[in-house]
Amino acid sequence: MAQTSDEASDDKLTLVIGNKNYSSWSLRAWLALEMTGAPFEEIVIPLDLEDTAAAIAAHSPSRRVPVLKHGAFQVWDSLAIAEYLADMFPAAALWPSDRQARARARTVTAEMHAGFAALRKAMPMDLRARHALPPKAPDLDADITRICEIWQDCRKHFGRDGAFLFGSASIADAFFAPVVSRFVTYRPQLTETAERYVAAVWDWPAMQSWAAAAEKEPWHIENP
Repeated sequence: MAQTSDEASDDKLTLVIGNKNYSSWSLRAWLALEMTGAPFEEIVIPLDLEDTAAAIAAHSPSRRVPVLKHGAFQVWDSLAIAEYLADMFPAAALWPSDRQARARARTVTAEMHAGFAALRKAMPMDLRARHALPPKAPDLDADITRICEIWQDCRKHFGRDGAFLFGSASIADAFFAPVVSRFVTYRPQLTETAERYVAAVWDWPAMQSWAAAAEKEPWHIENP
């Protein structure tokens, strides 16, 4: 669970993130870290302000968030952070234990990490808002269709024993959580399986904790 601490330790975990209403990449890493159950310090840097770039640069060699600090060591990519945490906390089972399920989970997570540019552009994450659905566009429709296909396939073949893609919550769910938030904000037409999955992830206590913190943030970006 996130905590605030002034104690210096080689084992101390600190996650540097953007503000929770808008930073989809930060949400992925934060959920993965929450799933470990380990205590960590959280540093929130508001996005789109005059001093944002300088504030991030003080923590991140890539000048992007999120950044995981483990003592003096840094990891500054959300997927690399998730993998580092999976190695660090094997008992947390951040990936499925079954070999084929684990391979599929890594595959769809990597696809999410690298793809779906049309959806990211047309439907930016904005948890507090409820926006009209963007005009239909082939690239956006293809992204939504593909995401529904991924969810359908994972639920059918690997997720029957729980509400998440691979049964219990995993890194794959953490990486699709920002998409879930977008679907709550913009309400595109989804398949029945996708609708159920959106409801499950939105009701996830860790997701609700993040959303509640986002609701209290004072910052507002006009066009996120």
